[in-house]
Amino acid sequence: MKTISIKGSKRESVGKKATKALRNADQVPCVIYGDGEPVHFSAESKMFRPIVYTPKIYITEIEVEGKKYETIMHQLQFHPVSDALLHIDFYQLREGKELTLDIPIKLFGTAKGVKNGGAFLFINRKVSITSIPKKIPDYIRVDVDDLDVEDSFSIGDLQGVEELSINHSDDYVICRVAAPMAKEVVVEEVTEVAEGEEAPEAEEKTEESSEK
Repeated sequence: MKTISIKGSKRESVGKKATKALRNADQVPCVIYGDGEPVHFSAESKMFRPIVYTPKIYITEIEVEGKKYETIMHQLQFHPVSDALLHIDFYQLREGKELTLDIPIKLFGTAKGVKNGGAFLFINRKVSITSIPKKIPDYIRVDVDDLDVEDSFSIGDLQGVEELSINHSDDYVICRVAAPMAKEVVVEEVTEVAEGEEAPEAEEKTEESSEK
């Protein structure tokens, strides 16, 4: 995984008043959780854009008062109305210590079922894994070229993930190709005719012809 560096300032107070003042100054209050006491710090909101507004997973190297912490972003909090970033929790990485997180799925190719009129459905865009930091991939690759209509791709179909502990069953569906919707058939009602007259044939129309 790639590393992004952020320089923060230690928070002297974690009360509501101090937190509100930070946010008013366009600062985001954060916490680093590790083996010892949590580290409370803040940094400008623009510093977090590369790690927040992206599906990618990054290692975040955070410097607070000259000490550097190698972390990974764990939890975000946004304002329910303005969608402003309010708070971030980070976990400190330790060599050899496993952590659980969601890894994005990256699709490659074009499903042949789509070329045959099917609808591609990307159902689950992330996969939960448990791994030591150095083995965490940037994404999970899924090749969809061979997916035909009514085919699906599940966890059990993944290749090259033997070293990862995936926290889903093999039948956990990532994506599938749905069958095309059948055209609606409309049959015109036959009007009643007098005895001896030949009834007109019912005209069958597809949805396409009725639009013409």
